Amino acid sequence: MIKWFDFTPILGWSVSRYDKFNLCKRQYYYDYYAKYDKVYPIQKIKALKKLTSIPLEMGNIVHQVVKVLLERLLKSEEAIDESQFIDFAKRKTQEHCNSKTFSEVYYKEINRVDAEVLFGEIHHALNNFLSSKRYDWLTEKAISNKLNWIIEPSRFGETRLEGMKIYCKVDFLFPVNDYIYIIDWKTGKRDEEKYKKQLLGYTCWASYHLEKDPNKIIPTIAYLRPSYEEVHMKFNEYDIQDFAIQIKEETEEMYSWCRNIEENIPQDKDKFIKTTNNKICNYCNYRELCR
Repeated sequence: MIKWFDFTPILGWSVSRYDKFNLCKRQYYYDYYAKYDKVYPIQKIKALKKLTSIPLEMGNIVHQVVKVLLERLLKSEEAIDESQFIDFAKRKTQEHCNSKTFSEVYYKEINRVDAEVLFGEIHHALNNFLSSKRYDWLTEKAISNKLNWIIEPSRFGETRLEGMKIYCKVDFLFPVNDYIYIIDWKTGKRDEEKYKKQLLGYTCWASYHLEKDPNKIIPTIAYLRPSYEEVHMKFNEYDIQDFAIQIKEETEEMYSWCRNIEENIPQDKDKFIKTTNNKICNYCNYRELCR
């Protein structure tokens, strides 16, 4: 049973939030505290925040299409028509390309995003999944307990770790026998250290909400390209305790940039200094404001 929490304004830790905090304090400010900015209209900052990129949108489309596939399996165990499924993915790709503003286009790096080229990469990733042993296993064994599948739960994956608010939204969670399996789909480059924190977070989420021993939880990163590969990690109570210490330190570090911690009110924007790493700036949605 997933537990729900009443809203509190105090910030909650997540892998993406702390990564952004580490990457560039000014980018972090625009992402999380735009309403406090006194220089630029909030509508402008929010519009820039919504900019997507080709790699990001590739991941978004694959996640959305795989989610639809899994939800379809909940309704019917009949074999899918792969040609119709791929055709659906192609339409989704075109839809995203027509409706999203890409940073590469906005900042005039390219004239337009070629939906056919983007779909070629998406098609490759989806084919890798459909032809994987994991997909066969899901449709032949795991599906017997499909009523207990959890596919991208709502409300951002909020949970608690030793009283701290954290967010760890799983892509796909399902029980088989006495174990809980968690799969996180990836279409980008490998980053074992970053993804280890994600998998630890998912383990905490499942352990808290499903009251499961961490030893019985198997979190997995599934790389969908260039070939299908999985990275499995298993954690125990000592890993969770160590993770809690790390999250407490990182949360308190972010708290230190708040004027009011309980209300999550930031200090002045000037404190949130810009990074000096031009490589980060070159891919930042807010480069227009900083330059």
